[in-house]
Parts: sequence; C-alpha cells; structure tokens
Amino acid sequence: MNQQRLARVRQAMAEQGLEQILVTAPASVYYLTGLWVSPMERMWVLYITEKDCVLYANELFGVEEQEGAELVLHSDSDEPTAALAQRVLPGKLGVDKFWPSRFLIDLLEARGDVVPVHGSAPVDLVRMYKDKEEQQAMIHASQVNDRVMEQAIAALREGVTEQEIAALVESLYQKEGGNRGEGVIVSFGANGADPHHSPDQTVLRRGDSVVLDLFMPIQRYWCDMTRTVFFGQADEEQRRVYEVVRQANLAAEQVLRPGVPLWQVDQAARKLIEEAGYGPFFTHRLGHGCGLECHEPPDNSSASQAIAQPGMVFSVEPGIYLPGRFGVRIEDLVLVTEDGCQVLNALSKDLHIV
Repeated sequence: MNQQRLARVRQAMAEQGLEQILVTAPASVYYLTGLWVSPMERMWVLYITEKDCVLYANELFGVEEQEGAELVLHSDSDEPTAALAQRVLPGKLGVDKFWPSRFLIDLLEARGDVVPVHGSAPVDLVRMYKDKEEQQAMIHASQVNDRVMEQAIAALREGVTEQEIAALVESLYQKEGGNRGEGVIVSFGANGADPHHSPDQTVLRRGDSVVLDLFMPIQRYWCDMTRTVFFGQADEEQRRVYEVVRQANLAAEQVLRPGVPLWQVDQAARKLIEEAGYGPFFTHRLGHGCGLECHEPPDNSSASQAIAQPGMVFSVEPGIYLPGRFGVRIEDLVLVTEDGCQVLNALSKDLHIV
C-alpha cells in the first residue's frame, strides 16, 4: 500500500463525510496498492475506512497480501460479495462509479441497513494532483507520443487507409512500452468532422485534412495528443480554420496558471473560435484530466468548477468540425506548475502540408 496516498484519501473521505468507501476502478486500486488487475466480470474491491483497508479479490488474480492491507480471497464458486457484506458498516457506503450493479444489488440484498452514495470523489480528488513520480511518468508518455505522432505523419501517402495508419500507430506504441489501449482516432477528409471517428477503409487523397488523435497508456500513464495536417495541399478555408484552432490552443495555454478557474481556460479558446464565426462548430469541451485513465478529473470545460492547481494534468484540445467537409483539432497535455503551465507535447503546431 502507498500509505501517503491512502492517508490523503482518508482525509478526503472525512471532508466528504464518508466513513467507508468501496474503490473498484482498476486504476484507482492500482494508484493505492500498486496492483494492476483487469477483473473483467469478477469482483475486485478495496474497502477503506478510517482504520481498515481490505482488498477483496478472486483467487484467479494471483494477488498476494501486502503490508497495510488485509487480503480476502474468494473463488468462482463463491458468492463474491458475501465476505464484504459481513464487513461493511451500517449507514452510508460510498461506492465508486465503476462498480457493476450486479455486485451492488447483491450487497444491498444482504445488507438492508446499508445506504449507497456516490463515493468516487475521495480517490478522484487525490488522483487529480499528480505527485513528482506521476509527473515524470506523464512527461515520459508525452515524449513517446511526440515520436509516435512524428512517425505516423511521415507514413502518410496517397492511397493509404485510416485503418493502416491506426495499425501502424498501435505497433509503434508497443515498441515504446505501451500497455494495451482502446484504439486511436485517424480521420481523413470529411471524416475529420466527426470528433470521435473510428478508423475505417477511407483512402487518403490529395487535399484531405488528416486528424490524428493518438492516445495510449505508457507504463500505465496515458498520453493523449492531436495534430491535424493536410495532404498535398490546403485550400484557403482549411488554412483559415487551422490558424483559428492553433490560436485558440495557444490562448488557452497562455492563460493557464494556478488559481485560474478552468471555465476561463475554456472561454479563452472558445472566444477566439466564436469571434472567427465558427462557434457552432466547436462542439465539445476544451479538455479533460489525464493520468492513469485517459479521461479523468478535472473537467476542462465551460461548466467546470475546478480551479487550476499545481500537479493537475489535462488536455487543451480546441477543434472546428465542418460537416461533410473537414475537421481540425490541436491537442496538448499540460501540467499546471507553480507559476504557469508546462506543455508536455513538443511537436510543432505550425501548419504542415505533407
């Protein structure tokens, strides 16, 4: 157990008025224990109170007891929640947002005196501030992403498909120590107007915009970066849209410093896009926290109540998406420092025609 992180979680529990919580998200359990398990359909729970810390695991996980946490094992033939039901206290029980309802329902049927409440905040709030070790991991992951992005752009050629570029990117990540990811976004031409387009057999043609949104956990910590380039040529509007998005990205990063509300960071980028006449085509938030999960707190949006503080890492990714035509997005990960922010991606954001 990482006792320093556990102590901060317990402090956050007290501030949230929670005497007991269930931590079930694999990334959050890893954050506290250093144990990474992908439980699939099986139960994997870390139960925390002011004094107790108990890990409930299936025997198949091969987990051994570690200092600072009691280990309770069950088999596939056991009712997985039975031992947990005997341990939890009556009253409010904080349950994180990832625990499958089948386990929660079984627990509640066994313990009618337990009241489930939202319980993700204590761990999420602590994870939002990256310690020095985590910051170095995020910097390393982004350096890997710079190299992968550069090679992906270099591989663009007439006739290549989105899926071929996506497959290349996956292989490059594996060579760099990447953990298994969730796929990447490669969008040619009109597909770039869909911010979350899945790579398909679309063929690259002269005049296409190419949106490359590349993300992967590198030694458990995620990188996430987007660059947009043009193949062969870029027309006048493509150039204009690109420059608006680039300036929006830079504007947001320039206002970032400790104490600035994240909604103001979103506003700095969104205002430029709106003033250029493309406001309706910036259809998503400016960004999201990133760490052990690709999307985690803090929310970097116009509705965010989060305040930038040292140690936070999140994306800055303005975009303009013109349906049926093309899209442009430019994304960096940034680390809030004591006096500003450090942009973790070094690859140029200047207009690039391949």
